Amino acid sequence: MAPVHHTDLESRERRFLSPLAQFSGDSRGRAHREAPPEWRTEFQRDRDRVIHSRAFRRLEYKTQVFLNGTGDHLRTRLTHTMEVAAISRNIARALGLNEDLTETIALAHDLGHSPFGHTGEHRLDRLMRGHGGFEHNRQSLRVVDVLERKYPRFPGLNLTWEVREGLAKHDDSFALPPKGPQFPYHQPSLEAQVANLADEIAYYSHDLDDGLEHRLLDEKRLVKEVEVWAEAAAAVRKQFGSPPAESRRYYTIRQIIDQQVIDVVESTLQRIGDAGVRSADEVRAFKKPLVGYSMGRRKANLALRKYLYRNLYYNPVVAGPNNRAVRMLGQVFTAFLENPKLMGGTAARDVAKVGLHRAVCDHVAGMTDRYVIQEHDRLFGLPVSP
Repeated sequence: MAPVHHTDLESRERRFLSPLAQFSGDSRGRAHREAPPEWRTEFQRDRDRVIHSRAFRRLEYKTQVFLNGTGDHLRTRLTHTMEVAAISRNIARALGLNEDLTETIALAHDLGHSPFGHTGEHRLDRLMRGHGGFEHNRQSLRVVDVLERKYPRFPGLNLTWEVREGLAKHDDSFALPPKGPQFPYHQPSLEAQVANLADEIAYYSHDLDDGLEHRLLDEKRLVKEVEVWAEAAAAVRKQFGSPPAESRRYYTIRQIIDQQVIDVVESTLQRIGDAGVRSADEVRAFKKPLVGYSMGRRKANLALRKYLYRNLYYNPVVAGPNNRAVRMLGQVFTAFLENPKLMGGTAARDVAKVGLHRAVCDHVAGMTDRYVIQEHDRLFGLPVSP
C-alpha cells in the first residue's frame, strides 16, 4: 500500500470540507520558504512543530486557575490547552472545517502565557508599562515567530500565515480583532474563530470542575444560582437519577460542554447562512465573527463568568497564593532589570537586540511557575513576604 502524499491529502480536503474551510493547499505560506512536507499537510506540520516546541512542554508547569502543584487532579495550562484542542476539533468537524488548522491554533494559543495565570499576566503588563506592555496572545505569536530557536535557517517555528493569523486574532474580550499590515482582515478564518470560542468553553466548564474539586464551589448553590449548571444538572438527573458524586459532577460538566458545542454549531450555521459568505476570505472580510453562541446562551455564559469571578477567581484561597507568587515574579523581574547578567546565556544577549525590558519580559514570561520560585530563592534566598 503506497503512502498518502500531501497533495492527496489536500485533494481530500477539497472533496470533503466546506467551501468556507481554509484549505491547506491555499495557505499563504511561511515567512521563510521551505519544501512542502511529504506525507503531511502544511497545517499538520505546524501542529507537530507546536507540540515539539519547548514552550509547549513548559505549559505543564504553568498555572491555569490554581497555583501549579496545588493538587494532582487540577488543570494546568497544558491540560487546558489539550481540552481546547479536543473541543476545537469537534466543532470544526461538525461545521466541515479544517480540523488540523483549528487544532494547531488551539495547541499554540497559550504558548506565550506568563507564569501564575492571568494574575501573572497582569503583573507583567504593569511592569512593561511604557515599554510595549504584555499580553499573552501577542506573546504567543512572538514565541512562534522569534523565541523558539530550534531551526538553523530561521528563528521561531516558521508557521504558516493561517496559524499565525489565528494567534494574532485570538481574543476573549468579545472585541473586534485588530487589523494590521500582516493580518489585514476584520476576522480570522472560521477555524481560528472556533479555537477562540473553544478556549472559552473549556475554561469556564473546567474551572467549575476544579472549583468543585477544591470545595470552593458547591453544587447546591450552583443549581440555585447558575442557569448553565442548573440546566445541565437537570439533564443528568433525568438520564441517570442520583449517581455518585464524582460521576454526577463529571456528567454535569460533560453536559455543559455538549450544550455549549451544540449551541455554537447551530448558531454558527445560522449566521453563515444569513451572511451569504462563500469562501474563507469572504469570512475574513465579514465585519462580525460568524462562530458564536445564540443570544440566550451568551447571556447565560456572561452570568456564569460573573459568578466564577465572584466565587472562584477572587476567592482568597485562589487569589492569595497567586498574589504572593506574582510578588515573587515582580521581584525577579526587577532584579534582572538591575543586572541582566543574572539571566545568563541567550536571554542576556537578547538585550542588545530587543532592549532591556523586552528581553527581561521574554525571559520571565517563558518561565514555569516553579522556575520563578526557584529563581526567587536563588536571587534572594528568602520566601516572598506575606
